[in-house]
Order: sequence, then structure tokens, then C-alpha cells
Amino acid sequence: MNAAADTAQQPRAPGPTLAAFESLAFEVDAFDHEAHLYVAWLYVRDFELPDAISRYCDTLRRLTSMIGIPGKYHETITWFFMILVAERVRRDPARSWEAFRQSNPDLFRQRPGIIRHYYSDERLGSQEARRHFLLPDIRTAGRHP
Repeated sequence: MNAAADTAQQPRAPGPTLAAFESLAFEVDAFDHEAHLYVAWLYVRDFELPDAISRYCDTLRRLTSMIGIPGKYHETITWFFMILVAERVRRDPARSWEAFRQSNPDLFRQRPGIIRHYYSDERLGSQEARRHFLLPDIRTAGRHP
């Protein structure tokens, strides 16, 4: 089997590798919600959660600064998704990206997103939430929707 045929059979990754992400050597315009989750998934598989969060947050801050929108970075949203992805990965660490994606559709819905089940608009929209991780202010029944 030749390399071109082998590459054609493998699904394309929805986001950059960690090396490309950390060096900011990827197509920023294609860095959508799924790509954010994909990179989070890579981090929590390769690093302990505190290191994964630190590296991801640092790179996102550098990225938003590099493209001229540093105010777009949101600490609470970033931490929330990193913790949630880590929790889901820990349940079955051997899953492929595609299996993870298929078994966690709630993470991929954007409007309304899963975060709205945990945070009020006021709390999530605050400057404090942008700069620092805040715990959720909405109580849930213990199950994700």
C-alpha cells in the first residue's frame, strides 16, 4: 500500500497537533469549536490536568494576542471545557477522537452550549470570569443534558 492511499483512508484531524498549536503554526481561521475541543482532548490525554490547563490557556492567550483580539480569551470557558473533556476522557482513555466525539454530542452543541447549564449569563459575561476561573453558579441534577 502506498503512502497516498494510506493517508486517504485516515480521517483528517479536526484541529492542529499540540506542537503546531503551541508554536501557533496552524490555520487560525479553521480553529473552530470542534478544533478547540480536539486540542483539549489531546492535552488531557498527554498531560496531567493542571499541566494540560496551563499549557492550553497559555497558548490561547498568546494566540488571541497574536491575532489582535486578546479580550476574546475567556478563562472560565477554557477551564470549564478542559475539566469536562478530562472527566469524559478518564471514563475511557483508550477511545479514539471519533469515538469520543460520537459519545459526547453535548460538548459539541454550541447554541445553547452545555456551559449554559452550569453558568448564568451574568456570571459568564463578567470580566472576572474572563480573567479568572469561576465555579458554576447554576445547580444541576448531576447529569449532563
